[in-house]
Amino acid sequence: MNGERMTLLSACTKGGIATVVKINATGPLKQRLISFGLMKGAEITMLECGITKSTFEIKVGNVSIALRREEAELIEVSNVR
Repeated sequence: MNGERMTLLSACTKGGIATVVKINATGPLKQRLISFGLMKGAEITMLECGITKSTFEIKVGNVSIALRREEAELIEVSNVR
């Protein structure tokens, strides 16, 4: 990965931008995420995260998605800035 540091989406902070490396979800959840445009190579912007980081609002393209912590922990990202 050219020295790029990978992390989980759940570790990103508000206003952060990252690139999806891998989605570790399976079945219907993975299909739902893909249908929203959340796939390998997609750029994600972290719009909001709850005080306890139990929920996250992200933007992928023109779509805003709300994720639970358990779902965000299944998404590996890199190029966090």
